[in-house]
Amino acid sequence: MVREIALHTLEGVTDAEISQHGFCTGDGLGLSLLRFVRSSGSSSCAKGRRAVMIVHGLTTSSDMFIQPEHRNLVSFLLDEGIDEVWTLDFRMSNRHPYNLQPSRYSMDDCAVYDIPAAVAAIRRLTGDPAGDELQLHVIAHCLGSMSVAMALFGGTIRGIRSCVLNSVALTPHVPRWSMVKGHVFPFIVERILQQPYVSPRWSDDPRLTLGKLLSKGVSLFHRECDVPACHMLSLMWGTGWPALYHHHNLDERTHRRGGDLYGPVGLNYHRHVMKMLRRGHRTVRMRKAPEYDVLPDDYLVAAERIETPCLLLTGRDNRVFSDSNLHCHRALEKAAPGRHRLDIVEGYGHQDVFMGARVDRDVFPRLMDFLSANA
Repeated sequence: MVREIALHTLEGVTDAEISQHGFCTGDGLGLSLLRFVRSSGSSSCAKGRRAVMIVHGLTTSSDMFIQPEHRNLVSFLLDEGIDEVWTLDFRMSNRHPYNLQPSRYSMDDCAVYDIPAAVAAIRRLTGDPAGDELQLHVIAHCLGSMSVAMALFGGTIRGIRSCVLNSVALTPHVPRWSMVKGHVFPFIVERILQQPYVSPRWSDDPRLTLGKLLSKGVSLFHRECDVPACHMLSLMWGTGWPALYHHHNLDERTHRRGGDLYGPVGLNYHRHVMKMLRRGHRTVRMRKAPEYDVLPDDYLVAAERIETPCLLLTGRDNRVFSDSNLHCHRALEKAAPGRHRLDIVEGYGHQDVFMGARVDRDVFPRLMDFLSANA
């Protein structure tokens, strides 16, 4: 495969000092943060300094926020005067190997271990461990958004100035066909095909494998484009042709490199979402274990005590988590009237809200307005 854009390139952000920072979670995983600064480059924290931590979704990575083919979110925020931007690669990231190993990881692990450790690392690295000086905002997507919402409303992170939560937060809903796939897909992949994960890149296997055969079979039912990774992504998440986005919203280079921007993943995260759907579309713990006792049984019971304002964002044509954030906003509005906002982006779906070619005009100004209103 000849790549038009290098894998994990940083060329999408110009005129900024970029540094990578590793940190460890309480359960022993090494994760990473990318830091982008256009000011003095000093890591010291001046009072009132604004920082944004951006969190990707399942199997994507920091790459979705630093794409060189369009004006990306990191560049936009720096252009708008945000002092520093941090992109988190947590255990769901395709920049780390954890999705390639059979595991029982779920959003509980992200809310208990990853998100708090990332926030603590940012505060430590900026010289503000107590969180008294730095104005830290969070922008999160997909199951990264759910993980952040669980950490925020579960009390494992505090002192966040504002949160933007895209597509899903605390009340997951999915299309009916996605429910059917959620019941049968893990059985097919793990029991019949004997695969530890599912990959959008199976079509690029250098030899004939079961994964490559599955990819070819899936492409027979997806005639909307000629990109096999796009077809596999529609199988892995959501309902539609394609499911994750509108083709016309993407730069064609973004569309063609879907196999790089989204990685392989095991199916335990899918199982966690399915459990939430069965429990009345509410966030619940995947497993009962002592390490997760810090998380509540119902995240909405004490929602009125969480003072961080949240922007519940979603594309009107979301075919992955459908109207999840409409339900979440309705529930949060009952708990704390007027504190949180809902913003529906017309003409967009699930992923193109961040990865579309025109998002710097159609979407990002809405996010900046919210951050500025809560500075």
